[in-house]
Amino acid sequence: MADPEHVPSVLFVCVHNAGRSQMAAAWLTHLSRGSVRVHSAGTDPSGEVEPAAVAVMAEAGVDISAELPKALDAAAVVQADVCVTMGCGDACPVFPGKRYLDWTLQDPSGQDMATVRRIRDEIKALVEGLIRDLVENRHPAAG
Repeated sequence: MADPEHVPSVLFVCVHNAGRSQMAAAWLTHLSRGSVRVHSAGTDPSGEVEPAAVAVMAEAGVDISAELPKALDAAAVVQADVCVTMGCGDACPVFPGKRYLDWTLQDPSGQDMATVRRIRDEIKALVEGLIRDLVENRHPAAG
């Protein structure tokens, strides 16, 4: 049984930590209202967050303009209850007993705005499901 006082922690990982993982982290932070600790990282972080991702999130009322891509380290994975990967394949470290979710999402880099909006909306729907699982249903994070 899950500890009702435990605040679940989620780590979103993609290759550059510039698009998908940044949008997912922002959605989870925004929609969970502090009921989940949120982190994001990349296996090969870029120098800036994808401008199209910043723009489409702003359209939805979520500001990610001050975010910076961060490098993934093993400690971040160990500390997370759930690690959500998005296209990083074998570059993502795997630890026994850790809950992993792999979200198959198109990379927004270089895409037109309509495509990036679609990706944003797909991520929002996935995040809403994750919130239901972790917070509303109080399921144990590992397992």
